[in-house]
Amino acid sequence: MQELDAFDKFRDSFNQTNAHFHVLEQRVSVELQMEYFKYSQQLRKTATIMSDADFDSYIESLSDPTLELAKKKSALSSLAISRQVKAYRFLEDYVHKADDDVRDWAAMALMECRISLESELSDERQVYISTGLGGKGEKLRFFILMIANELKDFADYQKEMIEREFPFALNEAGCDIERLTIKEKYAELLILMPMRRDVKSIFDRVISECNQYGNFLSTVYTITNVKELSEEEIDLVIKKYEKNLQTGS
Repeated sequence: MQELDAFDKFRDSFNQTNAHFHVLEQRVSVELQMEYFKYSQQLRKTATIMSDADFDSYIESLSDPTLELAKKKSALSSLAISRQVKAYRFLEDYVHKADDDVRDWAAMALMECRISLESELSDERQVYISTGLGGKGEKLRFFILMIANELKDFADYQKEMIEREFPFALNEAGCDIERLTIKEKYAELLILMPMRRDVKSIFDRVISECNQYGNFLSTVYTITNVKELSEEEIDLVIKKYEKNLQTGS
């Protein structure tokens, strides 16, 4: 089992905080999110109240297909920090038709604008939850990699066990399974999990349940909300596990 202290602290922070949580639903790389917030922070230092003329200018510029990327980002971020309902309505529509090079930036701008507006309209504290895989509502998206114990190929009945037990346990925990893929020596899961649930106890329990019928799943598993692992990255995890088997560590 991979060290999950960070996820425990992550979950505990939600339970101890009285606030309205906002989860970015679109998948946006952590690097771009950091770039966006750094840019927004700098922009706020010189920002003034957005006039109707400014608003019209930003809208007009974003309708220009030849507008360079840097100016698109500037216009979107300026709208995001304006705290104006009409800016939010525009961003809400724009994000669905934005060009590929600026779609993620537009999603970040929409989220920032929403939080800014709700902060003004509500006394409730607004908290933004940032992960690379995004989420939905108050659920975060996680990628989980489970390896066959001792790297022995799964038997057909073991694959059937995984297909039955994991959906049952995760549905009971309020999780939504977006994908379950079973290969010969490992299984992948992509799920939406309520942010207040104990991810460690859920997976420990269902792996233990499966292992009553042959001890075929390793108790070492990988879980991340940063990104889905590529085939190459999965191969590296498996090779590391194989090396640990050989050395007995």
